[in-house]
Amino acid sequence: MPSVFVTGANRGLGLEFVRQYSADGWQVLAACRAPDEAGALKEIAAASGGKTTLHAIDVADRAGVLDLAASIETPIDILINNAGQMEPWDEGFGAIDYDKWDRILRTNLFGPAWVSHAFAPHVAKSDRRLIAMMTSGLGSLADNRDGARNPAGKLYMYRSSKAGLNMLVSKLAADLKDRGIAVIAMGPGHVQTDMGGPTAQLKPAESIGAVRDVLAARTLEDTGRYFFYTGDEYPW
Repeated sequence: MPSVFVTGANRGLGLEFVRQYSADGWQVLAACRAPDEAGALKEIAAASGGKTTLHAIDVADRAGVLDLAASIETPIDILINNAGQMEPWDEGFGAIDYDKWDRILRTNLFGPAWVSHAFAPHVAKSDRRLIAMMTSGLGSLADNRDGARNPAGKLYMYRSSKAGLNMLVSKLAADLKDRGIAVIAMGPGHVQTDMGGPTAQLKPAESIGAVRDVLAARTLEDTGRYFFYTGDEYPW
């Protein structure tokens, strides 16, 4: 039975990952900060016949990440670093809350690094051996210029965290390749979630269904690359 570990599993894209993988009979390790308060997540787990398990994790807490990794022995075929935070769109230059920026960096950048480090042995023991970082076009330097898809300005915190995450993908891909682990950046598109907003072009089921197809086709030859939910490569 293939297995998947998902952070930020209580809502949005993370919840949709859990819903779809669980429906397909995967062993799903669903992780979020407060699983006891995640009603929809608990319903999926209850209907899974024990295949979907819930785990408490705050990816911004390194010690907690290490403790959880030490308590789990399951090989992980696909590790999805999905947990993320974003500031309001109107918090631009001159209105930056640096404490909030620190929290966003810890969640969106340090967290995936800690989770990947802690769970790399679990991934190495699996058949698929894939780590996917859920990034965003808002972190693409090539796509954040005037006239580009994501014009410059605003979202200093979120954009910088995702740009850093993209570099993390490149470095982890190089360091984990000799262990047979592929590491990719994965862009889900603009999705109707709390973060993406109600006017986004994609619904979660549509985006994650497409992302899963992309993940299913990845091999070690793809390590260090940045894919869009369409399967096309995205500019760094």
